[in-house]
Amino acid sequence: MERTAVNPVNWSVELGFNQGEVVSGHTRTLYLSGQTATNEEGRPRHEGDMAAQLALSVDNVEAVLAGAGMSLAHLVRLNVYTTDVDLLFRHYGVLAARLDAAKVAPTTTMLGVTRLAIPGQLVELEGTAVA
Repeated sequence: MERTAVNPVNWSVELGFNQGEVVSGHTRTLYLSGQTATNEEGRPRHEGDMAAQLALSVDNVEAVLAGAGMSLAHLVRLNVYTTDVDLLFRHYGVLAARLDAAKVAPTTTMLGVTRLAIPGQLVELEGTAVA
């Protein structure tokens, strides 16, 4: 798989995402459902703790990726939904550090929403990965 970043402006790269990516030569695409801070039984964890919820949500994204024989390095699109954009920005480094460690800067959209499907959840991550 070959990835080519498309960044007519560079401010987004400093925040850990590309404006666009051209992906070629891939053979498989994985579409990830939204992942929240839930345990193996689907029970919510870390109510009110954005940093912990964000970290567990990324763990859950990685688990789905691993199940497909992929890693964060294969992530080309990441949608971030949150009930509190300002709070998420204060803890965004949790996500950015994980992406940076994987040496990936997927295209990203962040949306503030009224609530998520599971009450008490503050953040949900969904994405697309290619290999």
